[in-house]
Parts: sequence; C-alpha cells; structure tokens
Amino acid sequence: MFSKSYELLPQRDSAAPRTPGLFVAGDSFTQRSSHRGLSFDYIPNVSENDFTDTSQGWMSWICNLVVIFLVSICTFVTFPITGWFVLKTVPNYQRIVVFRLGRICPPKGPGIVLVLPLIDQWQRVDLRTRAFNIPPCQVTTQDGGLLSVGADIQFRIWNPVMSVVSVQDLNASTRMTAQKALTYSLAKKTVREIQTERVKLGEYLGMDINEMTQPWGLEVDRVELTLGSLVKAPEGSSSGSLIMPPSVPGLEGLTGTIQQLAMHFLSPSGSLQPQQDSITFTDEHHSVSQAVLPTPSSVEELLSEVKLLLSETLVCSVGACFQFDISYGDGQQHSYYVDLSQGSGAVGAGSLCREPDVTLSMSDTDLLAMFRGELQPFAAYTSGRLKIHGDIKTAMKLEELIKLLKKQSSQ
Repeated sequence: MFSKSYELLPQRDSAAPRTPGLFVAGDSFTQRSSHRGLSFDYIPNVSENDFTDTSQGWMSWICNLVVIFLVSICTFVTFPITGWFVLKTVPNYQRIVVFRLGRICPPKGPGIVLVLPLIDQWQRVDLRTRAFNIPPCQVTTQDGGLLSVGADIQFRIWNPVMSVVSVQDLNASTRMTAQKALTYSLAKKTVREIQTERVKLGEYLGMDINEMTQPWGLEVDRVELTLGSLVKAPEGSSSGSLIMPPSVPGLEGLTGTIQQLAMHFLSPSGSLQPQQDSITFTDEHHSVSQAVLPTPSSVEELLSEVKLLLSETLVCSVGACFQFDISYGDGQQHSYYVDLSQGSGAVGAGSLCREPDVTLSMSDTDLLAMFRGELQPFAAYTSGRLKIHGDIKTAMKLEELIKLLKKQSSQ
C-alpha cells in the first residue's frame, strides 16, 4: 500500500516564453516582481479578445457543438415562448458575462442579447464608477506617531470577464486590498508628511492599489485620504496634531511651501498670518486655542444657553430635530433633545414624543468640546467620537447653532 513513492507535480519551465495572458501590456507582464504569486492559467487570453480554450480536446469540442446545435434548434422552434427567457436587454453601462457549457465566452452587450437556456450561465457586470470608504483606522507612522486615517475610494471595472473569473468577491477583496495598502504605505511616512502631502499620498496610494487590482479587471480612479485625530504624538515631539492652513479654492492639489506662497497672493486677505513654520502645532485633545471662548462646563448649562438662542429664524435655517444620547464618565447615560423643526424651537432633557430626524451619540466631554469650537462635528464623526443615526448632511446643520452660540458668547 505504501510501497509507491510520491511523484512531484510537473513544474512550469521558467525559461519558456510567457504570454501576456490577462494583462494589457506585454512588457509589464515580463517583470516577475509585478504579479508574483498570481496564477490564471485557467483563463484564456481575454486581454486580446482571444477566448480560445486550448485545453479542450477534439472529442469535447465535437460534443459541445452537438449540444449547442440541439439547444439552438429547440429554442428557435419554440421561440414565441422561449423569447421571454432567452432575450435579455443590456443597457450601455452593463455587460453580460456568459459561461457556455462551463467555458467563458466574450462579454455581450449593450442591446438585445441571446442567452441559450440550460447550457448558458450568465452574470451582469456594472461598468459604472462605484465608491466606498475605509473607516478611520489607527496607523503607526515612521516617526512613532499614532494617527487615525481613513480614505474615500472610487473605482470602476474595465474588464468584465476578468472581474468575474479572477476573483470571487470583488467588493470585499478590493476593500481588504485598499485597507492593507493604506496602512502599509502610510507606515513609511511621518505625521508631518501625511498631513501636509495628503493629496500626493492619495495619488500614490491609488497607483499601489491599481497594481494589485489590475489582474481583477478593476481600476481605481481616485483616492482621497480623510485625516482624523492624532492619538499619539511623534517621538521626540511635545506638540500634537498638525493643522493645515485654511484652504483656498483651486489650491487643493498644492502642498507645502508652494501652497503657502499661492495662498499669500490669492487669499482674500492678501496676506498670511505670521507663523514660525507655516504650520501650527496644536493638540486637539488637551490644548485650547486662544480663539476658543469660555462656554458652559456641563450639559445642563449648555442647554440653558441654547434655550436663550431659540428663534424662528434659527428654526427656518436648520429645520430638523436632534436627539443626543450622552454617556458620562461614571457610566451613566442621559438623553437630551434640540427641536428646531417647528415654532420657535425647544430644548430639554429626555426623549421626544416623536421620532427625531437625527440621533447623535457621544460623550459629555466631546459634546462640550464641540460647542466650544475645539472639536469640529465632521472631524468628530470621521474619528469615531461621534456616532450619527440618520442623515449626515442634516446632522452637519448643527454648525449653525454652534456658530450662533460662539457669536453670542463673543458679545
């Protein structure tokens, strides 16, 4: 039983010439390091529209022709009935990938497509641009800092056959690949480089993701990094997070000193405030800016001041009802509401009698910091400190109330 010795499987000859296979550019495929570890020998050369399967023998080829001929005859004989099942309408932004008797066929569409019953398995592929976001994750930078970074990614499918045959779950695989590429590439940068060269790093990250997703027939069009809070300051630095200077429309692609010079001439004020290093070092968690005004020290005092600001003008500008689920340091949780949807508005403790438009969950310290101006609502949401149940755009209308409260405190 055990007298037979095991034999090695036949290995590929490394000296034999290789064909481009799935990849568009033949010269890029000859680089062994570009697509190491990928094996798509079971897929025809679809990049050159060659769907010939050389592994099919002559007997299998004859059987396939006979079966296809018989099914086609039966379909056309019973066409008035089978027409409802075999004719598919494909719009311009979709393609149909067909497996006939288990073998891949060229993509079909747009227009009216004929799919044979019993022997054809087909799948629709959407070619339109899609988008997803990587939730903020903590990245350890090169200088020892710990930064919360996320990303918004837009991608599209440029080869429908490869997207179906090469990968089982395209969306999950793309998300996992993008998240790994994000943490791997940003780990080689410092906190200063990440926050001052955000646009450039997004472009580099898109090229890295494209290199890994090219065999799947997928192309990333745009990657935009979203920066959260600085969890841990870099080693040897007593300062915290880097705050970018105010942006001027049209200068988002410029970084560093070039952006500072462009802002000096194009900003409405015509001049730039003097700074020590053109970047202000602050700590979002501990330090308080000089522009921050003293505000209430408890949620109850905050609601009392908000009640004085209620007016029909504020209700018209906001037009939404908010409920706050606040968690305190001792583990207790309380609910408060701010109704700016009718009349002159209302503020109080407890829950509303009706369903609120937006429910916001956060701690009491973050709520006070948000109304003091230390924490921006969008920054709190992207960093995970603020959880929103409802329309995000409606939740961002709270900035109107925050601005009005700061204006009242400054008088």
